[in-house]
Amino acid sequence: MALTVHLTKIPPEPTSYKVASKNPSWVAAMDSEYKALMQNQTWTLVPPSKEMNIVGCKWVYRIKTKSDGSIERYKARLVAKGFHQQPGIDFTETFSPVVKPATIRTILSIAVSRAWHVKQLDVKNAFLHGNLNEAVYMHQPQGYVNPTVPEYVCHLNKALYGLRQAPRAWFHKFSNYLIQEGFRQSLADSSMFIYKGERGMIVLLLYVDDIIITGDSVDLIKMVVTRLSHNFAMTDLGDLHYFLGIEANRSSKGITLTQTKYALQLLERTGMTQCKPINTPMPSGHKLSTQNGEPLPEAHEYRQIVGALQYLTMTRPDLTYAVNQVCQYMHKPTTDHLAAVKRILRYVKGTVGAGTTIKPSSLNLLGAYTDADWAGCPDTRRSTSGFCTFLGSNLLSWGSKKQPTVSAPRSSSSTKH
Repeated sequence: MALTVHLTKIPPEPTSYKVASKNPSWVAAMDSEYKALMQNQTWTLVPPSKEMNIVGCKWVYRIKTKSDGSIERYKARLVAKGFHQQPGIDFTETFSPVVKPATIRTILSIAVSRAWHVKQLDVKNAFLHGNLNEAVYMHQPQGYVNPTVPEYVCHLNKALYGLRQAPRAWFHKFSNYLIQEGFRQSLADSSMFIYKGERGMIVLLLYVDDIIITGDSVDLIKMVVTRLSHNFAMTDLGDLHYFLGIEANRSSKGITLTQTKYALQLLERTGMTQCKPINTPMPSGHKLSTQNGEPLPEAHEYRQIVGALQYLTMTRPDLTYAVNQVCQYMHKPTTDHLAAVKRILRYVKGTVGAGTTIKPSSLNLLGAYTDADWAGCPDTRRSTSGFCTFLGSNLLSWGSKKQPTVSAPRSSSSTKH
């Protein structure tokens, strides 16, 4: 049965404050964001000085949509121009971990197999909760300049979106809170937190400001969500249904993870909505090479499409090998490589609703499979490896990668007779 999804036509997002200020919906969104900034005491107005490195800021607008493509809400966000920051002065360390896709699938596999409840949370203005260790100064936001001291600048007390250290500051504060509440941080994935107590077990996964929480006690989950809501501004989104652009459809058979909406948007963006579907993402035995085809005059569009296809492999292991092949020519793509990308899009057109299903399964068997072609690359004679891992019957992770060394046959002199 063919899957049909209709996306609602949404208006374009404004590119400047001047345009947005003429629309009441965007004005209300900016007012809401500014109110949150003031309630959080994000900055203190101070007189400027020559010693300050003052960074700029701008309003960024986004229309949040539901999994069916309809408008959920208008969202305006004040973003600092982090590219104005100076290393060692305005920031030091910036790295912030996010939960790994394989970890998400592993926890969902355990939750489905043990019939656990899975909830989804969203942190409002997550980065505003992080504390800054450095002195950072910023211009007052456009449209909200204090009329009594218009020349003053904002001395940031809390992190702000756009700052180099903002993700790290937020993760540090949130992880410290969870540890104080009795959670343990996983050694395998630092964005996974586990709580074990007399009342049950809880597993929490964090991806910036998106949270998945599951466990063997519904009452304990509710208690944890309530405590989190008291300390951070959060929205309880109910059962897991749409996470990081991935649709999660739960049924008696398990959880099916798809990216239907994302795939349809990709086809629309590339002008391939009316293309003829095809049964395979790449012809059998076909090898791409730097020697075939004419160089593209502009490689930017090619790189954009291939990058978008990479994200589609989050739920589509059938695309992994083909996408890996076209990724190897991002530096200098040719018409032959572009034709291969268009073939992948034609395959996506015919399989737009495909995904990965996580079913109840035995948790006692962890298996892995791997294979490689021998000297498959015609340019470098390197082999391409592929692997997949299973927990019971559920696929957890997969990948395809060109090997770093050249494959060579074993010499006859080393062979024992």
